[in-house]
Amino acid sequence: MRLVRKSICLMGVLALMWCASIGLFSPIAVHAEPEPVTTHAKAAALIDVESGRLLYSTEGDKPMKIASLTKIMTAIVAIEHGKLSDKVKTSKRAAGKEGSSIYLKLNEEMSLHNMLYGLMLRSGNDAATAIAEHVGGSEEGFVHLMNEKARMLGLANSQFQNPHGLDAKGHYSSANDLAKLTAYALRNPIFKEIVKTKVKTAPNPNEEWDYKWKNKNKMLTMFEGADGVKTGFTKQAFRCLVSSATRGNQQLAVVTLNDGDDWVDHQKLLNWGFNHYPLEEVAHKGQPVNGYQLAIGRTFLYPFAKGEKEKLRSKMVLIPTGSTAYALGERGKVNWYIDDTEIGSAPVFEPKGARISLPEREAWSSGTTDRFLNKPWLLSFKSAMRAVLHTLFGGEEAAGW
Repeated sequence: MRLVRKSICLMGVLALMWCASIGLFSPIAVHAEPEPVTTHAKAAALIDVESGRLLYSTEGDKPMKIASLTKIMTAIVAIEHGKLSDKVKTSKRAAGKEGSSIYLKLNEEMSLHNMLYGLMLRSGNDAATAIAEHVGGSEEGFVHLMNEKARMLGLANSQFQNPHGLDAKGHYSSANDLAKLTAYALRNPIFKEIVKTKVKTAPNPNEEWDYKWKNKNKMLTMFEGADGVKTGFTKQAFRCLVSSATRGNQQLAVVTLNDGDDWVDHQKLLNWGFNHYPLEEVAHKGQPVNGYQLAIGRTFLYPFAKGEKEKLRSKMVLIPTGSTAYALGERGKVNWYIDDTEIGSAPVFEPKGARISLPEREAWSSGTTDRFLNKPWLLSFKSAMRAVLHTLFGGEEAAGW
């Protein structure tokens, strides 16, 4: 009779395993490519700001002239290297700079913070030059900082020769590089606040009235949720534009280079991105890792196309016990993948002083957590099966499941 009961239980176990294998406990993954979208641009890119995922790109890595989109790099370098309250003095070189201008006069002084508004809202080439000379010691010194920043951000198809974007030999970037740069810059709260400003007033030491700068970026009034970033034009670069917009908790940025219908194309690409790549939470800070005494160290969000989230898997990677990160509390990281492509990671920690056992560490090091972290139902199923097998056969057989 005992043997019969074991056989019946075993049949139940096999039935449960069969259900799992055919997917009755999980949704069937269906991946549908988003509908195609086109623009009038010679090159274009669309990026999700939070994750840095490029959602759309055409001729995205082609080096091209970028006109005043250069000033995105100028602004973020100045913010990171300068002091906003500093008074910037206008040199003869800055006051005489050709092209778009906020009409600074020789020896005029203005705070770096206000000058950045003049740079980004009115595209002042005089402001760009004055900022570069102040922050970098010289225009050439500042350009060196710009190129160093490009290198640090991995902008492989970008090189800068000046801080303003007037056409110059060897001065170029690409749509993809500018998208990555913009996503980086928009994570800086000072930059983000400046580029979304529609109108800015600033003290004018030369007149009885204040400066009043209206943002040239028409997207701020044309598209609901628009919040940046920069216009550009030269006779060689033609019309260039970077725009950004936020819908819910998601911010997207669009780049177009040499586009005669950019206002329309940007609205089209933003709507396309929001409709086909909604931002979703993969894990939140403090979330326990299923079945283990570890917690996620930061919230991770990602824009999934239809059918992609069902392909999500994860893998634990532990760090050496003697490392500095380990001494500071980190125990490793979780890497997330769609198929075989890594899409992001987050550190993991031991919550409330919990300690990892040696068997757990050995299991994680061998990669046995792969495929379980994002499938709670499968982890629960595994635990249940272990318990059933232990009841039926004892510890040795159960331990090998």
